[in-house]
Amino acid sequence: MKNETAEKTLEFIRKSPSCFHAVGNIKEILKENGFSELSEGERWKIEEGGRYFVTRNSSSILSFVAPGRDFCGFRIAASHSDSPSFKIKENPEMKGNGCVRLNVEKYGGMLMQPWFDRPLSIAGRAIVRKGPGAFDVEEKLVSLKKNLVMIPNLAIHFARDANDGRKINVQSEMMPVIAAGESFSLKKFISEHCGIGEEDILGHDLFLSCSDDGMFWGADDEFIASPRLDDLECAYTTLLGFIGACKKSGGRNALVHAVFDNEEVGSGTRQGADSTFLEDTLRRINGALGRTDEDYNTAVANSFLVSADNAHAVHPAYPDKSDPINRPRLNGGIVIKHNAAQKYTTDALSSSIFRRICADAGIPTQTFTNNSNVAGGSTLGNISTAHVSALSVDIGLAQWAMHSPFESAGSDDAAHMARATELFYAQ
Repeated sequence: MKNETAEKTLEFIRKSPSCFHAVGNIKEILKENGFSELSEGERWKIEEGGRYFVTRNSSSILSFVAPGRDFCGFRIAASHSDSPSFKIKENPEMKGNGCVRLNVEKYGGMLMQPWFDRPLSIAGRAIVRKGPGAFDVEEKLVSLKKNLVMIPNLAIHFARDANDGRKINVQSEMMPVIAAGESFSLKKFISEHCGIGEEDILGHDLFLSCSDDGMFWGADDEFIASPRLDDLECAYTTLLGFIGACKKSGGRNALVHAVFDNEEVGSGTRQGADSTFLEDTLRRINGALGRTDEDYNTAVANSFLVSADNAHAVHPAYPDKSDPINRPRLNGGIVIKHNAAQKYTTDALSSSIFRRICADAGIPTQTFTNNSNVAGGSTLGNISTAHVSALSVDIGLAQWAMHSPFESAGSDDAAHMARATELFYAQ
């Protein structure tokens, strides 16, 4: 039988073709569970026990349960809403050779070869005129039809070295075809499909998205595959754990769930983990409850942050790329990530605490360390704790083909993450 949590995760990802859609869907889930929206541009009035969320740039979202005035610390789980893709440039139509292609650029460090010959769509947001003033604008989510564009490969007859590691020229080879002829206008197409006046579309943040729906696969449906598993799988399953914990009786800590944008390009934006968003929100919670700066500092010192971003599983064809001992596998449980250079914030103390939370509930855990000859990546933990200096552990769910447009993971692991997150918040 297919894992119910994995099914829900795939459905959430299917409905979230861009970071803006992911945050929009999280907002709806939170509203269904009694959360109210706050605005960064207005004064906050929060009540003890109240449930709230706030967004920035419509692509990052922080939600929290307001604690009692004498709360001890913050319990935070963080993940990210973005995934590697191709962003559509301004004035994108490239006309010639019997078709129209779209001018795009890389967003994040993706595997490019799997983007060829794959049905793709376009998703993101458009900025639309609302009134006469320069600031009188609004955002409209854009999710165009499936199978809208494709990046055709070059036939082997013209590229005899195609299977020998030939370098891809992004500007010439990765421009997707969208229409025959030379009369196509993307702005007009968006206008017709979204019911927006063409003259009212002032700008856009649009990305290519994989049209394929997520699926179960394997002899016993033991695997899942989907676009954007990194990191919407963690964003959604930690949200499930957060909501589950919110339904229980309140403790002495403020429960916070964070989903940041722009992790794949370094987090250095106003909505990224390297912004003031988390710190601003925690300080406003503290202040709205009538507490002092000293109270805030002691709360941060008593806090714990779980940075949840998917992890590399040992690859059956490339086992030499993994550490010889610490080799996470699909369906092996939550991965706790370590790095001596602190690209992951996990240390002996934080890993022991998190591993104990899982062990007490029978939730399996695994350890990830890089092969000492292979440089690893980094994630949200060390960036977030540079602003909010809480004890932190970096975790994730094991997957293959990270940063491919279609990634694979274990079908059992999503439920492990949801359960472990709920138990973390209960501590």
